[in-house]
Amino acid sequence: MSETTTGGGRRVSRRTLLLGGSAAGLGAAGVAAYTARDELARMWWRLPGIEKPRTAGAVDQPGAEWIAASGANWRWADRPDDYTIDRVVIHVVQGSYDDAVRVFKDPEHLAAAHYIVRRDGHIAQMVRELDVAFHAGNRPYNERSIGIEHEGWVSEPSSFTDAMYRSSARLTASICERYDIPRDREHIVGHVEVPGTDHTDPGRHWDWDRYMRLVRAVRVGQPAS
Repeated sequence: MSETTTGGGRRVSRRTLLLGGSAAGLGAAGVAAYTARDELARMWWRLPGIEKPRTAGAVDQPGAEWIAASGANWRWADRPDDYTIDRVVIHVVQGSYDDAVRVFKDPEHLAAAHYIVRRDGHIAQMVRELDVAFHAGNRPYNERSIGIEHEGWVSEPSSFTDAMYRSSARLTASICERYDIPRDREHIVGHVEVPGTDHTDPGRHWDWDRYMRLVRAVRVGQPAS
């Protein structure tokens, strides 16, 4: 169980913070700071470091560019140890790559995906895979999935280039390899398929048959055929 330090220098476990701990253990100032259970939960998710080591600028997908999303658009976690990762969610930006980067860096947006794939196949990672990105509009799905945004518009078939499909397929196949996720449509889903969502992406022009063929054809470390 990892610990954090209170203002008075006392060591307090994650579980103490999450569940409330004891007033005596935290002191008078701590009682005022940690009164409400929901506030404790929010504080716990913002604690740095959790369990796994973190290196500034590190990426999970080889070759991806690291661009940090605002901390308001995701939360600290320790996946897959605290949440099983068993889904990949496919999104379409409804805008450009630069639009996606800009809003994911905006703390008022309150949403971000782990990755963005550009039309030319370039990949940016904006949230670490071990952390929970706010991308699906469904808390359990956020906790269990990795979100991949794609530059473009659902109404424009030309948005989805060959380079984008192949690069995204390699990314999805690598994610599936890392977390032992089956490469099928039950586990690789569109945002529209997330329960309770009001989104329609990736839309009818996203070629799922082609995409899944590419994902299944990838052998990690080799290009999609």
